[in-house]
Amino acid sequence: MKLGCIGDDFTGSSDLANTLAKGGMRVTQYSGVPKGPADASVEAGVVALKSRSIDPQDAIAMSLSALHWLKDQGCTQFFFKYCSTFDSTADGNIGPVTDALAEALDAHQVIVCPAFPGAGRSVYQGHLFVNDVLLNESGMQNHPLTPMVDPDLRRCMAAQSRYSIGHVPMQAVFQGALAIRAALNKQQDAGHRHVVIDAIRDSDLLRIGEAATDLPLITGGSGVALGLPANFGCSAGTVPWSGQAGRAVALSGSCSNTTRAQVARHALHSATREIIAADVIEGRLTALDMATWLVSQPGVPLAYSSADPDVVRAVQDKYGRDGSAAALEGFFADVARRCRDAGVSRIITAGGETSGAVVEGLGLKTLQIGPEIDPGVPALRTGADLVIALKSGNFGAEDFFEKADKVLAGKW
Repeated sequence: MKLGCIGDDFTGSSDLANTLAKGGMRVTQYSGVPKGPADASVEAGVVALKSRSIDPQDAIAMSLSALHWLKDQGCTQFFFKYCSTFDSTADGNIGPVTDALAEALDAHQVIVCPAFPGAGRSVYQGHLFVNDVLLNESGMQNHPLTPMVDPDLRRCMAAQSRYSIGHVPMQAVFQGALAIRAALNKQQDAGHRHVVIDAIRDSDLLRIGEAATDLPLITGGSGVALGLPANFGCSAGTVPWSGQAGRAVALSGSCSNTTRAQVARHALHSATREIIAADVIEGRLTALDMATWLVSQPGVPLAYSSADPDVVRAVQDKYGRDGSAAALEGFFADVARRCRDAGVSRIITAGGETSGAVVEGLGLKTLQIGPEIDPGVPALRTGADLVIALKSGNFGAEDFFEKADKVLAGKW
């Protein structure tokens, strides 16, 4: 194994695995830290953790465990993948985990770049934009677990890291890899260990990747990984895929504006059923009820808990943020498990926490990376009889659910 990757959630990890596979690397995604060695053919290993919203010390411990396993597989470079909307509060977990990984690797130049132009994320003057809107005006300020209220990545990192934060501006990036390398060296000389780098185009990310050839640790969204396969002598190729026949269901737990639009679009032509959080928490709606409804519907039925932000806040105020989140995640995991046991062979999920719960509920350990459904969202095969799609809340076109089913079925 050459490149070792650690993702703080399951959708982001599959996003990264997709990027590396398209770049020609042989990639395997692991759900949690594996117990044994990787297959010798794997060039890039992506360890998917559910560490984004947990206690920072627990996130650090999980990430270091993943790092040690990846080092044991022979990796020479490491990538910490977090969301391209930089989902992290002042308590973490991006800053604390980055600090811990940098210290473990003795890395003194650490790139921080969540840019992903293909999905509408760009970094300019150190500020993160989502579809040309500042992060704190994009809807992410209403995220129920990691509300993003400051678009300045330097301030965001400074609030949660023990180290000084530098910046490489767009002017240096436009000049190419050598200029980026010189700018990184200048930032290190100025005492900055973590460095935010501007990027507004895919070509910028390729230059950053080239500049990062000798760096032990890179952090960011999957976009900044675009240039890494070439550093290991890999070139882009077609990702092999065999579709899966049978029944399909879709599950959505994301409250993002993007996912809510996708849910509304899907409801125009497919069976949908809203999951009321209070009904789940108080036991009026069970996973058996929902799974029974889903498998009885034609097409791609969708069960969703994608409420308005004000509704989400009201639920959190009444039942507690952690308690309500745990109840819904456990519910989705149980529904997915029951659907699979009933013979469902294609499962589509929306939302990072929801996807993580589904993967854990299904007991999935390794995922084969398939073709891209929408930017950042690949088809995934879990075994002979089940394929899945794990979508970050903010990713995908409005017709994502129907498009995902076609790709999973091999009919796109």
